[in-house]
Amino acid sequence: MVNEHSNLISTLETPCLLLEEAKLQQNVLRLRQRAQSLGVQLRPHLKTGKSVEVASRVLEQPGAKAAVSTLSEAELFAKMGVRNILYTVGISPQKLDRVLAIRSTGCDLSVLLDSIAQAEAVAAKCREAGQSIPVFIEIDSDGHRGGVPSDSPELNLIAEALVTGGAELRGVLTHAGESYGVSGTTAHAEFAELERRATVEAAQALRAAGHACPVVSVGSTPTAHAAQDLTGVTELRAGVYTFFDLVMAGIGVCSLDDIALSVLTTVIGHQRDKGWILVDAGWMAMSRDRGTANQAVDQGFGLVGDEDGKLFPDLVLTAVSQEHGTIVRRPSSAQSLPDLPVGTRLRILPNHACATAAQHDGYHVLSSNLAIHGQFWPRTSGW
Repeated sequence: MVNEHSNLISTLETPCLLLEEAKLQQNVLRLRQRAQSLGVQLRPHLKTGKSVEVASRVLEQPGAKAAVSTLSEAELFAKMGVRNILYTVGISPQKLDRVLAIRSTGCDLSVLLDSIAQAEAVAAKCREAGQSIPVFIEIDSDGHRGGVPSDSPELNLIAEALVTGGAELRGVLTHAGESYGVSGTTAHAEFAELERRATVEAAQALRAAGHACPVVSVGSTPTAHAAQDLTGVTELRAGVYTFFDLVMAGIGVCSLDDIALSVLTTVIGHQRDKGWILVDAGWMAMSRDRGTANQAVDQGFGLVGDEDGKLFPDLVLTAVSQEHGTIVRRPSSAQSLPDLPVGTRLRILPNHACATAAQHDGYHVLSSNLAIHGQFWPRTSGW
């Protein structure tokens, strides 16, 4: 018997992106309550959803603090009414006029940097415009990417270049990206402590040199869910927690049932002698992200479920070309290949929610009973 929501899903063109609103709300509430228990303010990173409708459910109120990864996101959410936005990618001088334009709308947009050259560029723009731009200095807590070590003499030199040039030193920030490479709450808690210690030490050093440093910002999705003590920290950031994905499930941050995002696809053929099921979701729908490849369990390009989202045992999207996906059984599986005729609708859980969502222009939203009521939430794109 075909149920009501199957009829509704069957009207969608595939491949397309599905978002379960109840799981989104559950994930948001989980971290919101955790931040409250740790005594810090949550600054959600809106880079995963890139959507006004998603943001409206993530932020406790429109004026709440938010983080973004592109200035196009900052422009979108400033128009939405978000008034405190942190642009978390190191600033380039060419983007400063756009930063000032966004700030002129009434949005308190701050920027991030980790070098004297960037600080001097911001200071020069502040003098030229006669306006102060708020700045966070990025601190390296785990050698993941950018940032200044908390004990580096360069930290105070950057601060001096900023404040003497008329910029505002808003605070320090770190992101423990290496936490994605370990598994389990204990390991993630250790990285959370590295974040806390590095930023607090940096803030103390800046204050000792006579600089204001009101905000101490830490966070990644793994560390935000595992931190035990955030003494000295003022705010907690995380992004992919809103949707979760197979990478987060693979390192123990969430369960497969918490993943709110999936790609709806249709069976378009078979290679029965090879044990292949072909679908119309290739890398253009899923992305090429192979974030689980080095985890304990490699999930290929995604786990496969029926149109209700119930996963098939050991069924994996193992290969993708531009518009084709190949589904197979894991080689170690004792299960037989399910009978999935041409035209069957399937749902695939993504490795990396941010990367998969970026392949689509918006979300077809599933309500709590998995019905689609015509809700489509558009996404922004570009930089």
